[in-house]
Amino acid sequence: MVKDIMTANEAVTPNEKEIRILKEHFPACFSSDGSFDIERFKEYLSDKVAVKNEGYELRFLGKNYARLLASLDTTTVIVPDEEHNSKPENAHSENIYISGDNLDGLKHLLKSYSSKVKCIYIDPPYNTGSDGFVYNDSFNFTAEELSEKLSISEEQASRILDLTKRGSASHSAWLMFMYPRLALARDILTDDGIILISIDENEQSNLELICNDIFGEENHLVTMTRRTKSGGGSAADAFAVEHDYICVYCKKEAGKLFMPFSEDYLQRYSENDEIGKYFWDTMERSSTKTKPYIIEAPDGTELSGKWFRSKARFEEDLKNGEVRFLKKVDGTWSVQFKQRLADGKKMRSILGDNEFKSYSDDLEELGMGGLFSYPKTVYLIKYLLQLIDDGSIVLDFFSGSATTAQAVLSDNVDRTKANRKPLKYFLVQLPENLDITHDNTSGDAKIIAKNAIDFCDSLGVPHTLDQIGIERIKRATVKILDDNPDTTADLGFRHFTLAEPSLDTLDKLEEFTPETLALQNNILDDFGVPTVLATWLVRDGYGFTASVETIDFAGYTAYYIDKHLYLINPNLSNDAIAAIVEKIETEGSFNPENAVMFGYSFLWTETESLKVNLARLKDTEKNRHINIDIRY
Repeated sequence: MVKDIMTANEAVTPNEKEIRILKEHFPACFSSDGSFDIERFKEYLSDKVAVKNEGYELRFLGKNYARLLASLDTTTVIVPDEEHNSKPENAHSENIYISGDNLDGLKHLLKSYSSKVKCIYIDPPYNTGSDGFVYNDSFNFTAEELSEKLSISEEQASRILDLTKRGSASHSAWLMFMYPRLALARDILTDDGIILISIDENEQSNLELICNDIFGEENHLVTMTRRTKSGGGSAADAFAVEHDYICVYCKKEAGKLFMPFSEDYLQRYSENDEIGKYFWDTMERSSTKTKPYIIEAPDGTELSGKWFRSKARFEEDLKNGEVRFLKKVDGTWSVQFKQRLADGKKMRSILGDNEFKSYSDDLEELGMGGLFSYPKTVYLIKYLLQLIDDGSIVLDFFSGSATTAQAVLSDNVDRTKANRKPLKYFLVQLPENLDITHDNTSGDAKIIAKNAIDFCDSLGVPHTLDQIGIERIKRATVKILDDNPDTTADLGFRHFTLAEPSLDTLDKLEEFTPETLALQNNILDDFGVPTVLATWLVRDGYGFTASVETIDFAGYTAYYIDKHLYLINPNLSNDAIAAIVEKIETEGSFNPENAVMFGYSFLWTETESLKVNLARLKDTEKNRHINIDIRY
């Protein structure tokens, strides 16, 4: 579990992922000593890819360090909010809210949802100098350790560590903060998935450079401009800035991104045939780029004019029955064609309406005004969600005020009304300490932090930002139900917290050896069975919403899902082992391929007894081989 990850992390290098992919797909390019033959690799690419000797790339202090952070596995564990998650409205919800550092959250999510998220929307810190962004790193590398891992001098390593420890808000610090998160975000997207990132001019150009580096410049779809305000420019030094941006990238191929048409628009398409909806539109136009040509009417009349479609397209349509001639009252001819309904309309790159602006009206309607600076509107996020296919996962790992959750819930009411499959949201938010924020800010930011602290006090919850996001979702749900009492949309969510093991627990993990008496360490008590189980389910690809069967084996409680039988509780008796073997032998629906053991719970004799008894299944009629996976 945690100890295994800590041991594995010691050997991780910044290019761990890239080397693994190369070894998987180009094994012939590696020699027996592990060295990489670049010339042979070039030969593989020569027919399809032009290999350049000159290149252009983004460089900043700490780039390799950022890549290293993306490669390290998280040592946090997943703590389910059992009281919240057991409520009827939440017990079967597929929406997820994670309280924790988003770097850790992304690493956990990737274990179950790699290449499964269709849309990511994030509103990261803009690094304006007044938005509270500072880089603070929780990794405790020494300059010597970092120098060895990154193959750099200790002086360079010290400069990087200084950047992470002193809470820097420099461009390099911001890039180092964003790079690993965006690298992990790319991996979680489906091949046709998109990421939308709100940003302003302070880091917009740098954001595009790191996105080009991670997603590829060819996958930059657009940078949208959003009107954020109007007026108020008297205090500006030079220009009154009234906009920010939304940078949009795809992972590989976004396909055709269409918005659905409005009902009013669809009313025009009143005709139907075997191809689909259409209406009869006139060919003649007063202004067109198409050259004039002659069309012969059914009675031989030659019609000249400026036509909407080219001559070749007209002749093709005429042959296929897509054109008709109508004689008007005055005896002249009208040429018409079937104007077919397109797959959808294109989203515009300029968002200029008042509805797109940042304001707190959405929160004020929920009794939460004055708690956030410039929150995004529900209208904006709902507008962007029109691009997303039914049933998709929408991820926001800078959740903040949880606008994305409210937008998804509101959008799902509309989708379910139209018998469409609803979206699912996954949110991640750092439990930012509002007392610390209050003490380290000034002006409006200090007032907002104080408002947030007072709000938390009114709820009786800790002074952390995630608690406000959770409350916003609850209040938004009440409002949605008031407005739509008959909706069948999933309005619940399951809540999980990412927790680092305490120093006391880490000491126990370090001291533990399988030969010692495991139960004296009480390590299971430190974590708790629900936490161990939730962490393993995500690690093994079952996700945060998996339904697990609890099984009693002669008084011993185990947990079963698909290919995994989880043994977490201590005191695995011989009777329990015999019951496990018997169930495997006699019940065709019980087919675990892995028996996963929480190593700290079991004596050596218990583990060996299970191994011996499960090994005997290979000699039975079922010929079963079950892997024993002991995790620490």
